[in-house]
Amino acid sequence: MTTSIGSVGVGTSEGMLDVPDGAIWFQRIESQAGGTPLLCLHGGPGMPHDYLEPLAALSDERQVIFYDQLGCGRSPAAGDVVWTVDRFVEELAAVRSQLGLSEVVIFGNSWGGMLAIRYMLDGPAGVSALILSSAPPSVSQWLTDAAKLRSNLPSSVQEVLRIHEERGHYACPEYQGAVAEFYRRHLCRVSPWPECVERTFAGMGGDVYMAMWGPSEFGPVPGALRDWEMIDRLPEIRVPTLVTCGRFDEASPEHMGMLAAGIPGAELAIFEASSHTAFIEETPAYLARLRTFLATVDS
Repeated sequence: MTTSIGSVGVGTSEGMLDVPDGAIWFQRIESQAGGTPLLCLHGGPGMPHDYLEPLAALSDERQVIFYDQLGCGRSPAAGDVVWTVDRFVEELAAVRSQLGLSEVVIFGNSWGGMLAIRYMLDGPAGVSALILSSAPPSVSQWLTDAAKLRSNLPSSVQEVLRIHEERGHYACPEYQGAVAEFYRRHLCRVSPWPECVERTFAGMGGDVYMAMWGPSEFGPVPGALRDWEMIDRLPEIRVPTLVTCGRFDEASPEHMGMLAAGIPGAELAIFEASSHTAFIEETPAYLARLRTFLATVDS
């Protein structure tokens, strides 16, 4: 059932939806146009939707829906939750059902794209298309790419990472500062970071990230995603798909090429001045590419 919905401005509503283990916040930006609604899945796991806000510009053509997955942002978890991929798949299904999204295009960035891939393997009805933004189909390939990119960091930064990882001091501000140097190169290259990115990190669900992934971007991965290897199952996805990434992305263009090659008929778009958040780093070009793809879906 829907917990609550309220208006927050002309054409915008938000509220709380019942999902497995709790309730989550959503926002729906209405549209007078008739395009298929766009449901946006954020990354992390545990990084709330705020950094996806540039996608709201697409509401001149279609509804755009955001939500914070349970355990982050405006969707705090109450009590103990067993964090699994299947739990988030059930959450996505509940969101679609309660918001009446019988026909939908799904956008997923990073972990959100992984969630979209897993969801599609169940064969849900009414998904017109996918946009998979920097969404790794293989954790082992992700870690290989991360190690390669890390090796190009200044030696002093690499040393800070190495020492703190050997001691298990992942929460140390010095370690987090070294990780931030990696992020400035391979997550978001805009300087300073936009306010929507800052809000995302402020609302980060650390417990979710730890349970689903682990203590560090670079591994190890003891969490629920440790065995995530989906390349062999990608041919099961049979809807129009656009794969996007940045030239400097931690989800490397080569890795995203593997994703696009595995999905029948998928298109690949690489943004040459971007990293993991091309929709922020090259917003006009990114939105133009999405509009072109979505126009073919709507027609």
